[in-house]
Amino acid sequence: MEEKQSNLCVSADVTNSEELLQLAESLGPKICMLKTHADILEDYTSAFIQNMQALAEKHNFLIFEDHKFADIGNTVKRQYDGGLYQISSWSHIVNAHAVPGPGVVKGLSAVGKPLGRGCLLIAQMSCQGTLAAGEYTKAAVQMAEEHSDSVMGFICGSKLTERPEFIHMTPGVQMQAGGKSDCTHGYTVHAFSGTSFVVVTRGAPSYTDCTPEGEACTVSDQEIQRFV
Repeated sequence: MEEKQSNLCVSADVTNSEELLQLAESLGPKICMLKTHADILEDYTSAFIQNMQALAEKHNFLIFEDHKFADIGNTVKRQYDGGLYQISSWSHIVNAHAVPGPGVVKGLSAVGKPLGRGCLLIAQMSCQGTLAAGEYTKAAVQMAEEHSDSVMGFICGSKLTERPEFIHMTPGVQMQAGGKSDCTHGYTVHAFSGTSFVVVTRGAPSYTDCTPEGEACTVSDQEIQRFV
Protein backbone atom coordinates (compact mmCIF):
# COMPACT_ATOMS: atom_id res chain seq x y z
CA MET A 1 0.00 0.00 0.00
CA GLU A 2 2.75 2.43 0.92
CA GLU A 3 4.95 1.69 -2.08
CA LYS A 4 2.12 1.78 -4.65
CA GLN A 5 -0.06 4.38 -2.87
CA SER A 6 -3.08 2.16 -3.36
CA ASN A 7 -5.41 0.27 -1.07
CA LEU A 8 -7.15 -1.45 -3.97
CA CYS A 9 -7.75 -5.19 -4.08
CA VAL A 10 -9.52 -6.72 -7.07
CA SER A 11 -11.70 -9.80 -6.71
CA ALA A 12 -11.00 -12.09 -9.67
CA ASP A 13 -13.99 -14.43 -9.66
CA VAL A 14 -13.25 -16.13 -12.95
CA THR A 15 -13.18 -19.83 -13.85
CA ASN A 16 -10.42 -19.84 -16.46
CA SER A 17 -6.76 -19.64 -15.44
CA GLU A 18 -5.65 -17.80 -18.57
CA GLU A 19 -8.28 -15.11 -18.01
CA LEU A 20 -7.11 -14.77 -14.41
CA LEU A 21 -3.50 -14.36 -15.52
CA GLN A 22 -4.56 -11.70 -18.04
CA LEU A 23 -6.34 -9.81 -15.26
CA ALA A 24 -3.28 -10.05 -13.03
CA GLU A 25 -1.06 -8.74 -15.82
CA SER A 26 -3.28 -5.78 -16.73
CA LEU A 27 -4.47 -4.79 -13.25
CA GLY A 28 -1.30 -5.73 -11.37
CA PRO A 29 0.47 -2.36 -11.67
CA LYS A 30 -2.43 -0.52 -9.99
CA ILE A 31 -3.45 -2.88 -7.21
CA CYS A 32 -1.83 -3.97 -3.98
CA MET A 33 -3.70 -7.27 -3.73
CA LEU A 34 -5.50 -9.79 -5.97
CA LYS A 35 -8.24 -11.95 -4.44
CA THR A 36 -8.58 -15.40 -5.99
CA HIS A 37 -10.83 -18.45 -5.79
CA ALA A 38 -8.58 -21.32 -6.87
CA ASP A 39 -11.30 -23.89 -6.28
CA ILE A 40 -13.57 -22.46 -8.99
CA LEU A 41 -10.90 -22.64 -11.69
CA GLU A 42 -11.78 -25.32 -14.20
CA ASP A 43 -8.19 -25.76 -15.40
CA TYR A 44 -6.07 -25.31 -12.26
CA THR A 45 -2.46 -26.51 -12.62
CA SER A 46 0.84 -26.00 -10.81
CA ALA A 47 2.09 -24.15 -13.92
CA PHE A 48 -0.70 -21.60 -13.47
CA ILE A 49 0.39 -20.96 -9.89
CA GLN A 50 3.99 -20.48 -10.95
CA ASN A 51 2.86 -17.90 -13.52
CA MET A 52 0.67 -16.14 -10.94
CA GLN A 53 3.54 -15.95 -8.45
CA ALA A 54 5.76 -14.47 -11.15
CA LEU A 55 3.17 -11.78 -11.91
CA ALA A 56 2.75 -10.98 -8.23
CA GLU A 57 6.48 -10.44 -7.94
CA LYS A 58 6.67 -8.49 -11.20
CA HIS A 59 3.88 -6.06 -10.26
CA ASN A 60 4.42 -6.10 -6.49
CA PHE A 61 1.00 -7.25 -5.31
CA LEU A 62 -0.10 -9.82 -2.75
CA ILE A 63 -2.23 -12.88 -3.50
CA PHE A 64 -5.25 -13.39 -1.26
CA GLU A 65 -6.90 -16.80 -1.64
CA ASP A 66 -10.51 -16.38 -0.51
CA HIS A 67 -10.94 -19.96 0.72
CA LYS A 68 -12.90 -19.17 3.91
CA PHE A 69 -11.53 -21.96 6.07
CA ALA A 70 -14.13 -23.22 8.55
CA ASP A 71 -13.16 -26.51 10.16
CA ILE A 72 -11.28 -27.92 13.13
CA GLY A 73 -7.59 -27.15 13.42
CA ASN A 74 -6.20 -30.44 12.17
CA THR A 75 -8.41 -30.39 9.08
CA VAL A 76 -7.60 -26.81 8.10
CA LYS A 77 -3.90 -27.56 8.48
CA ARG A 78 -4.27 -30.25 5.82
CA GLN A 79 -6.48 -28.08 3.61
CA TYR A 80 -3.99 -25.21 3.82
CA ASP A 81 -0.77 -27.15 3.38
CA GLY A 82 -1.77 -30.08 1.19
CA GLY A 83 -4.41 -31.36 -1.15
CA LEU A 84 -4.69 -30.29 -4.76
CA TYR A 85 -4.13 -26.56 -4.20
CA GLN A 86 -1.34 -26.44 -1.58
CA ILE A 87 -2.53 -22.92 -0.78
CA SER A 88 0.15 -22.11 1.78
CA SER A 89 2.87 -22.44 -0.85
CA TRP A 90 1.63 -19.52 -2.96
CA SER A 91 -1.06 -17.42 -1.23
CA HIS A 92 0.23 -14.60 0.96
CA ILE A 93 -3.10 -14.18 2.77
CA VAL A 94 -6.08 -16.42 3.55
CA ASN A 95 -9.26 -15.98 5.55
CA ALA A 96 -11.32 -18.03 7.98
CA HIS A 97 -14.72 -18.10 9.62
CA ALA A 98 -14.75 -17.71 13.40
CA VAL A 99 -17.41 -20.43 13.78
CA PRO A 100 -14.99 -23.27 14.71
CA GLY A 101 -13.43 -21.19 17.46
CA PRO A 102 -9.70 -20.62 18.12
CA GLY A 103 -8.77 -24.01 16.67
CA VAL A 104 -9.13 -22.75 13.10
CA VAL A 105 -6.69 -19.91 13.82
CA LYS A 106 -4.22 -22.23 15.51
CA GLY A 107 -4.39 -24.71 12.64
CA LEU A 108 -3.74 -22.07 10.00
CA SER A 109 -1.04 -20.43 12.09
CA ALA A 110 0.85 -23.71 12.49
CA VAL A 111 1.28 -23.83 8.73
CA GLY A 112 1.29 -20.18 7.72
CA LYS A 113 3.26 -18.44 10.44
CA PRO A 114 6.63 -20.06 9.58
CA LEU A 115 6.03 -19.00 5.96
CA GLY A 116 5.16 -15.40 6.87
CA ARG A 117 1.55 -15.79 5.74
CA GLY A 118 -1.38 -13.72 6.98
CA CYS A 119 -4.87 -14.67 8.16
CA LEU A 120 -8.04 -12.58 8.19
CA LEU A 121 -11.09 -13.45 10.29
CA ILE A 122 -14.49 -13.04 8.64
CA ALA A 123 -16.29 -10.80 11.12
CA GLN A 124 -19.02 -9.38 8.88
CA MET A 125 -20.61 -10.25 5.54
CA SER A 126 -22.96 -8.34 3.25
CA CYS A 127 -25.00 -11.36 2.17
CA GLN A 128 -28.72 -11.38 2.81
CA GLY A 129 -29.59 -13.10 6.08
CA THR A 130 -25.99 -13.39 7.24
CA LEU A 131 -25.34 -14.52 10.81
CA ALA A 132 -21.98 -12.72 10.79
CA ALA A 133 -23.28 -9.70 12.68
CA GLY A 134 -23.94 -8.48 16.20
CA GLU A 135 -22.61 -10.80 18.90
CA TYR A 136 -20.91 -12.99 16.33
CA THR A 137 -18.89 -10.03 15.10
CA LYS A 138 -17.92 -9.11 18.66
CA ALA A 139 -16.79 -12.70 19.29
CA ALA A 140 -14.69 -12.67 16.11
CA VAL A 141 -12.97 -9.46 17.19
CA GLN A 142 -12.27 -10.92 20.63
CA MET A 143 -10.82 -14.05 19.04
CA ALA A 144 -8.53 -11.94 16.88
CA GLU A 145 -7.39 -9.84 19.82
CA GLU A 146 -6.57 -12.99 21.80
CA HIS A 147 -4.57 -14.38 18.86
CA SER A 148 -3.04 -11.22 17.44
CA ASP A 149 0.21 -13.05 16.71
CA SER A 150 -1.72 -15.11 14.13
CA VAL A 151 -4.57 -12.87 12.93
CA MET A 152 -3.75 -9.77 10.87
CA GLY A 153 -7.24 -8.33 10.59
CA PHE A 154 -10.84 -8.74 9.46
CA ILE A 155 -13.18 -9.13 6.55
CA CYS A 156 -15.80 -6.56 7.46
CA GLY A 157 -17.94 -3.66 6.33
CA SER A 158 -16.82 -1.17 8.97
CA LYS A 159 -13.99 -0.50 11.38
CA LEU A 160 -14.23 -2.92 14.30
CA THR A 161 -11.30 -2.04 16.56
CA GLU A 162 -8.89 0.80 17.18
CA ARG A 163 -5.94 -1.54 17.68
CA PRO A 164 -3.44 -0.53 14.97
CA GLU A 165 -2.09 -4.02 14.30
CA PHE A 166 -5.34 -5.10 12.63
CA ILE A 167 -6.33 -4.26 9.07
CA HIS A 168 -9.95 -4.00 7.92
CA MET A 169 -10.79 -5.33 4.46
CA THR A 170 -14.16 -4.46 2.94
CA PRO A 171 -15.32 -6.84 0.17
CA GLY A 172 -17.96 -6.40 -2.49
CA VAL A 173 -17.25 -2.71 -3.17
CA GLN A 174 -18.77 -1.58 -6.45
CA MET A 175 -18.69 1.63 -8.43
CA GLN A 176 -22.50 1.48 -8.52
CA ALA A 177 -25.17 -0.24 -6.47
CA GLY A 178 -26.28 -3.71 -7.48
CA GLY A 179 -24.17 -6.79 -8.21
CA LYS A 180 -24.31 -10.20 -6.60
CA SER A 181 -27.89 -11.39 -6.38
CA ASP A 182 -27.40 -13.01 -2.95
CA CYS A 183 -26.27 -9.77 -1.31
CA THR A 184 -28.51 -7.31 0.43
CA HIS A 185 -26.69 -4.34 -1.03
CA GLY A 186 -22.97 -4.89 -1.26
CA TYR A 187 -20.98 -1.75 -0.56
CA THR A 188 -20.85 1.20 -2.90
CA VAL A 189 -17.76 3.34 -3.11
CA HIS A 190 -19.01 5.90 -0.59
CA ALA A 191 -20.77 3.47 1.77
CA PHE A 192 -17.86 2.39 3.96
CA SER A 193 -15.45 4.06 6.36
CA GLY A 194 -12.40 3.20 8.40
CA THR A 195 -11.31 0.29 6.24
CA SER A 196 -7.73 -0.45 5.20
CA PHE A 197 -8.42 -2.21 1.89
CA VAL A 198 -11.35 -2.08 -0.49
CA VAL A 199 -12.09 -5.20 -2.52
CA VAL A 200 -13.63 -4.20 -5.83
CA THR A 201 -15.91 -6.86 -7.24
CA ARG A 202 -17.66 -7.45 -10.57
CA GLY A 203 -18.66 -3.83 -11.15
CA ALA A 204 -15.14 -2.38 -11.59
CA PRO A 205 -13.23 -3.97 -14.47
CA SER A 206 -15.31 -5.45 -17.27
CA TYR A 207 -14.10 -9.02 -17.27
CA THR A 208 -16.20 -10.02 -20.25
CA ASP A 209 -14.87 -7.21 -22.42
CA CYS A 210 -11.16 -7.94 -22.06
CA THR A 211 -9.17 -7.52 -25.23
CA PRO A 212 -6.15 -9.74 -25.96
CA GLU A 213 -3.97 -6.81 -24.95
CA GLY A 214 -5.92 -6.37 -21.72
CA GLU A 215 -6.79 -2.76 -22.52
CA ALA A 216 -10.41 -3.04 -21.41
CA CYS A 217 -9.44 -4.75 -18.17
CA THR A 218 -7.76 -1.77 -16.56
CA VAL A 219 -9.36 0.31 -13.88
CA SER A 220 -9.04 3.97 -14.81
CA ASP A 221 -6.90 6.37 -12.78
CA GLN A 222 -10.06 8.32 -11.98
CA GLU A 223 -11.71 5.21 -10.57
CA ILE A 224 -8.65 4.33 -8.49
CA GLN A 225 -8.51 7.83 -7.00
CA ARG A 226 -12.06 7.34 -5.73
CA PHE A 227 -10.83 4.45 -3.60
CA VAL A 228 -7.35 5.58 -2.51
